[in-house]
Amino acid sequence: MKAAIIGASREALHTIKKAQEHGLFILALDGDASAAGLAAADKGLVVDISDENAVTEALRVEKPDFLLTVPIGRYLTTTGAVNDALGLPGISRDMAELCTDKFKFHTKLNEMGLRKCRCYTVFGDNPELAYPAILKPRYGSGSRGIFMLSGREQLREALEKISGEPYVLEECVAGEEYGVDAAVTKQGFQMILLRKKINTPPPARQAVGYFSVLPGDAFWQQAEDYMARVIRCLGLKECLIHADIIRGENGPFVIELSARPSGHNLHNLFTPLCTGVDMAEEYIRYRMGLSYDFAPRITKSMLIRYFDMHGMAENVPDKRQAEQAIEAGLVDWQCNIKPGEDLEPVSDGHSLMGRGYFILEGEGEDFLEEQAEIIKGLF
Repeated sequence: MKAAIIGASREALHTIKKAQEHGLFILALDGDASAAGLAAADKGLVVDISDENAVTEALRVEKPDFLLTVPIGRYLTTTGAVNDALGLPGISRDMAELCTDKFKFHTKLNEMGLRKCRCYTVFGDNPELAYPAILKPRYGSGSRGIFMLSGREQLREALEKISGEPYVLEECVAGEEYGVDAAVTKQGFQMILLRKKINTPPPARQAVGYFSVLPGDAFWQQAEDYMARVIRCLGLKECLIHADIIRGENGPFVIELSARPSGHNLHNLFTPLCTGVDMAEEYIRYRMGLSYDFAPRITKSMLIRYFDMHGMAENVPDKRQAEQAIEAGLVDWQCNIKPGEDLEPVSDGHSLMGRGYFILEGEGEDFLEEQAEIIKGLF
């Protein structure tokens, strides 16, 4: 069997490896000839993935049996367009557009009472909304270019910085932020892992860590029920899901959602460690007609923490030094920081992820956070 992947960054490597282990021939497409996934695939095609027609015609020649999704932003729509054109299973272009166009996403869910706030296109009518508010790019996903605004003066200042790119402006919903890993098959919706975020302070509010949330937590069932309704409203079918939600005083509120797996070493590393479920592998099995199971086998109390320090790194510990300093289990360690490196304050995911991460196991958020601070103190 043959499968194709549209978007071949390093984030695609895990899915490529798992697919090849199952004997699939993998085609990878990316506009960047140096993309890591092109070399790892059985066949790499250099094609501009924003050009739906070019990608469709390339794959019409190659005749894949199905597409596999990997962490990607705006051009998830190309995956949907190819599925439509070639009659392949998975998300349609309309489904993908609801995931990547934040205004359409809001409008659809707001109509069904699943997203209760006011949201406007910035270059539309003069909005009337309550502050604080969030200004963010209309298209794509992730934390790029987000502004948290306290009033109209800050809005005017932010608008001067965005250079005409389409943005949306919406009321800020207060509460703790969480991430969701899930899957949708013909059997329905299955939540795999709920992750509680550690964010930097406003205005950036960049995620610098995630705690696994155990299924016995009171918010787990609320989130699962709510996300199942969101999926039905959006009409998403046969796909992997990554979403960001808020635990607000009126219940769960979805910030954004995409029909593809999470990035930042979550779907490929943290989620399997916490739950025993490798989302990519189970989806591959599902598409190949093999037995599959997205239900968590376990849920371990764990924390993945990224290196969000800033300043001159005078000392950089190794894994052995970190293990000796803490009581929690150090499950994984990947540090790319070099002694003498000048670390800028974290402003977005791109400025953070190249530094690496560590994963701890232990009982309770307070304990894990305390242990993480000990490790950061070694730098």
